[in-house]
Amino acid sequence: MGGAGASDGAWFISHAGADRAWAEWVAWQLLDAGLQVELDFWDWGAGDNFVLKMNAALDRGRFLALFSPAYFQEERFTTAEWAAVVAMREKITPVRVAHTTTPPILRPLITPALHDQDEKEARRILLAAVNDPTRPARPPTFPGGGTLAQLGGSGPRLPGSLPRVWNLPARNASFTGRDTLLVQLRRTLTVGGRVAVQALHGRGGVGKTQLAIEYAHRFAGEYELAWWIPAEEPSLIPDQLAQLAARIGVAPPGTPPADAVDALLGELRPRSRWLLVFDNAEDPEALTSYLPGGNGHVLITSRNPHWHTHATPLDIGTLARTESLALLRTHGAYVNDTDAHHIAHALDDLPLALAQAAALLTDGLSAADLTTELARNTTAVMAEGHPTGYPVSLAAQVRTTTTRLEAEHPGATALLSALALLAPEPFPVTTCASHLRDQTSTPLTDALATRLTARAALHAITRHSLARVQDGTLQLHRLNQTVLANQLTPDQRQQAGQDAEALLVAAAPGDVRGPSTWPAWRVLLPHLLTVDPALITTEAGRNAVRRACWYLMDRGQAHPARDRLQELYDTWLRRLGPDHEGTLRVAQYLARAHDDTQDHTRARALDEDTLRRRRLLLGEDHPDTLITAANLAEARVLGEDRLVRQRRVLGEDHPSSLRTAGFLDQLDKDGDPGMV
Repeated sequence: MGGAGASDGAWFISHAGADRAWAEWVAWQLLDAGLQVELDFWDWGAGDNFVLKMNAALDRGRFLALFSPAYFQEERFTTAEWAAVVAMREKITPVRVAHTTTPPILRPLITPALHDQDEKEARRILLAAVNDPTRPARPPTFPGGGTLAQLGGSGPRLPGSLPRVWNLPARNASFTGRDTLLVQLRRTLTVGGRVAVQALHGRGGVGKTQLAIEYAHRFAGEYELAWWIPAEEPSLIPDQLAQLAARIGVAPPGTPPADAVDALLGELRPRSRWLLVFDNAEDPEALTSYLPGGNGHVLITSRNPHWHTHATPLDIGTLARTESLALLRTHGAYVNDTDAHHIAHALDDLPLALAQAAALLTDGLSAADLTTELARNTTAVMAEGHPTGYPVSLAAQVRTTTTRLEAEHPGATALLSALALLAPEPFPVTTCASHLRDQTSTPLTDALATRLTARAALHAITRHSLARVQDGTLQLHRLNQTVLANQLTPDQRQQAGQDAEALLVAAAPGDVRGPSTWPAWRVLLPHLLTVDPALITTEAGRNAVRRACWYLMDRGQAHPARDRLQELYDTWLRRLGPDHEGTLRVAQYLARAHDDTQDHTRARALDEDTLRRRRLLLGEDHPDTLITAANLAEARVLGEDRLVRQRRVLGEDHPSSLRTAGFLDQLDKDGDPGMV
């Protein structure tokens, strides 16, 4: 359908966030043609009511809709627009900016395509769509003094067209999702008139570099110059900037790099519509002197989150689950929803890991086989090759990063190795400062000598995005933790186990019956319930692990406590023997767990065995012997009370009544153990 001319008011441009580059291009073309435009991110301020502003725009003018697959996705912000517009469809002028299927209610509308055209033809089609096929009512705007000239700049090129000066990596055809991040990134870069420096930070494999590449390609039409600088080694940055200086003619080839960089920064500073991307920059201070200032855009990708002084940080997290499933399939993996969900969960929704998994699936491994292998040895799976767009596999990336960290801060590496053997939950690191025991390794002891040295260790870890740090706690990413643990040598694992036990003992809050200790117990509980009992070699460590189970039983969680105590008992019985105090103490805790789960026969058997051994080892009058005897005596009293209640409520012949009576009969035959 045809539109109305400029006399009918401003054109409100409706678009999906993923199509922001098209929206900017369309807006500039309409402005250049002398039409009025209203574009949300140009004309509306933060906090404005979207629906009210959009309705007001429609009252003043016309509605130009940019149709694309993203435009018709459910729960996008364009949904609010349709609520007000469908009733007045005659005001809609649609154009297509990508191949898409139009909803039935809008199919009667003629929808010309701007995509797959050169820029001149796309502009002609756009202007034909918004202007009636009649003679103009006024003379055209003078080309030398049009709206674009007043606004400054020449306006964006057709989205997807590349600048004259361009060296960016090829676009990843399998890039999936991240529309919200791309819109947020574009919005941040275009707010205000000063130079915009945006630092994309996050853990290895999360897709920072791929996001920067996708941004540069998606918004390539907004720039006259875009240059990619690998920045992992700061000493190589000047040579790469000197190449750009030579390319644009501000410094002849052979100019000393320092002079070429100065000339380049001086050239860029007063200009706009340029983009520099510093990929894998880890040291903010080393990059400061290479930031031009002015009105251009700078993107930085980094594992280091500490960019606040130099840039606006944007934390890049893992994918949403729907994006993870789409990524698996975009890479060619044929997998049903259930299997895809299992794989995405096992791989922490990490883009690099998902891309590796998709490569294995397309190479012939079934989803069931992949799931089995991930459960058996995640590190082995994550060492298999590397997908397009990523330089190394996840396993190689983790190994390289920890090697660098080891050189920078051995204590931080020791801390990571120890926590790799605990739960993937926050661990109270600073609580352990100055409280570590003798068996702790020297690097970890030095790292946690004080809260200040502990802070330095945490800072070193966050620089490499190997874990999250908050309020003195450190939380390893689950997939990184698995890879780290599996990469430990036997000797490293033994020392890491000793360090892990030392951390648990240092962080243990004390008496589980004291309410003041309960918040600390809640934080430490996942680690005490996860640690391999074979790694616990001291009585202090065994005591902390046992107390965690007592904490559970006091809160009515006897079944998980019983299962954990059974694991502890079996392990320590095998490693320490039946007469070791560590075995006897956990047997006492396990007996309570059996009692709390109504398995009184097993509870009595454990207590009787413990009593017999303590009488032989410690004597009749030892406090531990008396405690065990008291437990059995209490069992008799409780059993008698329980039997009276069961007979009254259930009857004498009820199975529960008979079991309790049998338990008391057996106590009578064995003699009352409480009489010592």
